[in-house]
Amino acid sequence: MAAATISVEQDQFCCPVCLEVLRDPVTIPCGHSYCLQCIEDYWNRPKQKGQYTCPQCRQVFNPRPLLSRNTVLGEVVEKFQRSGAQAAAGAEEGRCSVCTGRRSRAVKSCLVCSESYCSAHLRTHEERFHAKAHKLIPASEHLCPLHDKLLRLYCHSDQQSVCSQCVREKHRGHDTGSALDGRAAQQKKLQEASLKSAQRLKDAEKELRYVIRYIKHSTEAAVEESERIFSRLIRSIEKQSSEVKEVIKVQQRAAVSQAEEVLEKVQRELVELRRTEAELEKLSHTDDHVHFLQ
Repeated sequence: MAAATISVEQDQFCCPVCLEVLRDPVTIPCGHSYCLQCIEDYWNRPKQKGQYTCPQCRQVFNPRPLLSRNTVLGEVVEKFQRSGAQAAAGAEEGRCSVCTGRRSRAVKSCLVCSESYCSAHLRTHEERFHAKAHKLIPASEHLCPLHDKLLRLYCHSDQQSVCSQCVREKHRGHDTGSALDGRAAQQKKLQEASLKSAQRLKDAEKELRYVIRYIKHSTEAAVEESERIFSRLIRSIEKQSSEVKEVIKVQQRAAVSQAEEVLEKVQRELVELRRTEAELEKLSHTDDHVHFLQ
């Protein structure tokens, strides 16, 4: 009797926390499966004390569920890993992990499948998963210098891109998530900072315009008052009246000139800010998460 075969994808065996193939898989009461260490670390976080939730469906468990290794799933994962060992080796070498025999140079890597593809197999991958959100990046780009794995995660605690092994070692227990989420958080901070800077500059511009109007109005009032005073004086002091008015106008020109210089500086800063916003907008469309974060 011929043995039955089942076609599976690697993301079916990936832990939703570390995004790697399951290690010591356990299944919690809601039916979702995780690496034993990943779910233990997740539930050991301070915000999980007393109420233990599923990272995917957010179902709450109280008391904390007892965890035991899912032996059946573990055996399936081990077989899957053995069958994909050759493909993984090809991906680490920067070669297509699908080619047999002499492998062609890889041009793209899939973050979901954790495999690299040459031009021909890339077309096959796109035809197969065209309806699914499989994220492709340039092959062998952004590898962890310590572990030679894709930098698919982001440590919010240390604000740096990390691989799954970094999360289990140096960054264990830290607040980590996908690189995409890390980019979104950093992009939001940049946008908020940009908006605050723009608002401060607009407020400064508004205040300076008010100062200029106040100086002009005050000067005009002073001139009018001086005219009323000196009009009552005799001709002998008309010269003195003219000198006082001239002094006031000189002060006006100096004050207005100073305020206009500050206004011009603020307007230059606004132009620079708009240029920076344009660069940020251009940067926000890049698919290179690590380049963006850096």
